[in-house]
Amino acid sequence: MKAQKLYDITIVGGGIVGAATAYKLQLKYPHLHLLLIEKENELAAHQTGNNSGVIHSGLYYKPGSAKAKNCVDGRKQLVKFAREYGIKHDVCGKVVAAVEESELPFMDKIFQNGLANNTEGIEKINASQLKEIEPFVNSIGGIWVPCTGIVDFRGTTEKLAELVLAKQSKSKIVLSEKVVDCVHEAETSTIITSKNKYKTKHVIFCGGLQADRLAKKDNVKLKEKVVGFRGDYYNLTEQAKVKVKNLIYPMPNPAFPFLGVHFTRMVNGDVECGPNAVLTFKREGYNKTDFNIKDTLDALSYSGTWNLLFNHTKFAINEYRRAFSKKLFLKTLQRLIPSLTMEDIEPGRAGVRAMLLKEDGKMQDDFRIEYKERSIHVLNAPSPAATACLAIGDRISEMATERFVLDS
Repeated sequence: MKAQKLYDITIVGGGIVGAATAYKLQLKYPHLHLLLIEKENELAAHQTGNNSGVIHSGLYYKPGSAKAKNCVDGRKQLVKFAREYGIKHDVCGKVVAAVEESELPFMDKIFQNGLANNTEGIEKINASQLKEIEPFVNSIGGIWVPCTGIVDFRGTTEKLAELVLAKQSKSKIVLSEKVVDCVHEAETSTIITSKNKYKTKHVIFCGGLQADRLAKKDNVKLKEKVVGFRGDYYNLTEQAKVKVKNLIYPMPNPAFPFLGVHFTRMVNGDVECGPNAVLTFKREGYNKTDFNIKDTLDALSYSGTWNLLFNHTKFAINEYRRAFSKKLFLKTLQRLIPSLTMEDIEPGRAGVRAMLLKEDGKMQDDFRIEYKERSIHVLNAPSPAATACLAIGDRISEMATERFVLDS
């Protein structure tokens, strides 16, 4: 393998966070020669290209957290970007529906969160108002969130990468090369991939599902570990699509670490229902029986995995049962739309999300970005990272300005 030209910054990971980081850096420093390395044969191959496509509002996140700030800022930037570059999107709004009286206190809490996070336009609505927006939903009221929408995240990622190359012809995007090592020398670093070696002054790791492993290659001491959770979706059949106008979410249960199944009208006209959340035995496995020995041993040898499962045993068992039972999945969906039948849903796709788990089984809830020597690591970028990608890109660009020498 022959050493290549010297790049100013190399970004490892071609998901939407990596692409947005490259885009923001190239805008701020047009003279820099950037390299973006993606191990798959296309950008946005994993979390970015396999999520529900929702533009999140900032309703659920703790006021003052990086999630809350970046979500609201990133959402506004994302919608503006989509409008400017013709990315498929629709700011259609969503309802968050309460079904039981016991959910009302938490509804008040997330509504106050939304106000504190400047989630514009939100309002509490009663059952009849919610029925006007989503006629088939059974509820006792809820929250109307007009600034939420849907977008083509894969198309957004591709456009971001295209704009990087348009801004600087000497920047480069490399596909189908897996980063296997990072070696730091006195003034430069060498990124070793499955096919080549690249010299670079600085490195930014945006590895998603592989974030902890990439950090380890760079000698970052990380107590936490990434554990993958697969989410399965069903699609509404053609005759059932009329039962969902836009986006329908349940009231989250604060005792559980996931939002619960929801209904999403996609940019291509499909309507998805899901996801559930089950521990996956392959970090990048999208089928129920996918298995990878390294990923499985990594997950099952880690105390954080077992502590999470012990802390949420009933939840975990129910999620696994629903993963293999259409009837049980339908029962969950009927909680919001009682008229749905077995004939109304058909198996859809699946996605895998990266969760940075602490040893006690608690999830690293907020974004986590750290600097080490000549590297920046995005160690945790859970939802709403896709929505917040441009704001995250701004933050990483700021860190690079503070830590790297970029003016020459």
